[in-house]
Amino acid sequence: MTTIKFDDFLENELADNKFKEGFLTEKAILESAIAVYDARQTAGLTQRELASLSHVPQSTIARIERGNNTSIETMSKIALALNKNLTINIS
Repeated sequence: MTTIKFDDFLENELADNKFKEGFLTEKAILESAIAVYDARQTAGLTQRELASLSHVPQSTIARIERGNNTSIETMSKIALALNKNLTINIS
């Protein structure tokens, strides 16, 4: 049985444009989830408290932190409530 390093496997898979598009989409969603979670934790807020400040349902905060996609409008409300800037980087 041949062993392959994950980095080598991923590099090979990323050569496929369809795979790469899906991978980068999911990566961006997960990075957003981590950013919301980290900012909420740093602010010392519960999901319920952030929901109240941002006028976004607590269930939506939970879904975002679990890695579900959301709208820019929702992310803007959350960023404003956390006194953060929402930045979209298209590179």
